[in-house]
Amino acid sequence: MTNSIREIPVSEAYLIIGSNTTENHPVIGSMIKREVIRNNKKLVVVDPRRIEMAKYADVYLQIKPGTNVAILNGLAHVALKENLYDREYVESRCEAFEEYRKVVEKYTPEHVASICGIDDPSLIVKAARILAGAKPMALYYCMGITQFKSGVNGVKSCANLQMLLGNIGVMGGGVNPLRGQNNVQGACDMGALNAVYPAYQPIGTEDNKNKFMNAWKVGFELSMKPGLTIVESLNAAIAGDLKALYVFGENPVMSDPNQHHVIEALEKLDFLVVQDIVLTETAQYADVVLPGFAFLEKEGTVSNTERRVQMMHRVVAPAGDSRDDWLILTQLANRMGASWDYTCPKDIFEEIRTVTPSYAGITYERLENNELLQWPCPNESHPGTQFLHREKFSRGLGLMTAIEYTPPAEDVDPEYPVILTTGRVLEHFHTGTMSRNSRILDETVPEGFVEMNPNDASNYNVCDGDLVAVSTRRGSIRVKARVTGRPKPNVVFVPFHFAEAAANKLTIDALDPTCKIPEFKVCACKIERVAM
Repeated sequence: MTNSIREIPVSEAYLIIGSNTTENHPVIGSMIKREVIRNNKKLVVVDPRRIEMAKYADVYLQIKPGTNVAILNGLAHVALKENLYDREYVESRCEAFEEYRKVVEKYTPEHVASICGIDDPSLIVKAARILAGAKPMALYYCMGITQFKSGVNGVKSCANLQMLLGNIGVMGGGVNPLRGQNNVQGACDMGALNAVYPAYQPIGTEDNKNKFMNAWKVGFELSMKPGLTIVESLNAAIAGDLKALYVFGENPVMSDPNQHHVIEALEKLDFLVVQDIVLTETAQYADVVLPGFAFLEKEGTVSNTERRVQMMHRVVAPAGDSRDDWLILTQLANRMGASWDYTCPKDIFEEIRTVTPSYAGITYERLENNELLQWPCPNESHPGTQFLHREKFSRGLGLMTAIEYTPPAEDVDPEYPVILTTGRVLEHFHTGTMSRNSRILDETVPEGFVEMNPNDASNYNVCDGDLVAVSTRRGSIRVKARVTGRPKPNVVFVPFHFAEAAANKLTIDALDPTCKIPEFKVCACKIERVAM
């Protein structure tokens, strides 16, 4: 996030795109909803499903899954055509504007409406006028922007729009991705990506290689090549090029696309280690399972969605012979020849401060004193950074990228005529590892379902509660139908929490060419009513 959660009341308007905010990020969702209801703030919602936030929107744009770039270009087109954009900001702080303008010129409301499946093009004009007329305006997105083969282009398009409207580097504005778990941001900061060291320092330079060889006391040369992403790793396992896998706090049998392909890869491995808190669906294929601590048993830090570093304190005693994740990794590394001498999480955090410039000024003492510290925080007298890009972008001028809309990897056809999209529900968390082990939560939403528009239900002779088969070119599941007005016609929604009806049996493993994220959010399916 370029900005902070506490700035939500400062914003005059909000664009929520690809985020079911009240279900997936309920605290932030409730804050935005409160501002809209109590203080008459403006809200535009873009989503294929009529999510709760759509009820409070001044304009709701119900687009086809996978058309985010087109709708964002369409909003920009109106702002440019009607001279509603922030000309001074663009001229002083951005570059490549002319190339961007030329591409956006063709994305008229009528053209965009035809791509996105919007019946009334005037809604695009109305939304653009609202967003351009509010200062500052904050944009919030989630995996409904990123989980496409055009995911990187979707994020760049969000940045384009906010630069065009002059909303980056100002309080209450920004481009604000909402992270799906409490330490997704921190994991990325620490190098949990295939091509970077901590603080996004690139793999492939001698200086960085030597820096981290010294910090990590490595007795061998670190690679100068980026590693594989998880989907690429599974592909390599099937090809016989990858022999072993260490799965740590992850459940790819449930969370990765094309489940049949995932299981085939795990079974092809010579050796699989899983480190987790319960025997997950993935752990059932493991040669060795290492029991880590649950969140209430841990100490250390997390970095949340707004770049804020927060302390974690142990609340309950650890169970059985489980061990801290960092301790398992340290003991394993030392048995393999390392000489790591960490004795507690604070030791590791002190190392983080020395190799991660954006964390250098964050200390345990400051965190224990309840200082609200957000990176970058370069030294101990620095207060942390509430919002980014205040006077200039880290690259100097903000790059406006000319981006054309490209369709999803898989389109509907006579055999698979319906669009499938996936996501979460409020009551369950990710692959259900924790929430489905909670009696109360699992009893509240005990089974998977397929959400259907009433028109589609009628076309397929399906009533609410009927058992249906949802099938794609990769697999089939049987679930009960929920007939609601939420999905767009010819779109169905399946949550991915349920092993017995795993949505990712169905999803496609097409990847974004830049960041390699799979296209979880759109593929072609067919619906068939099944006799119960």
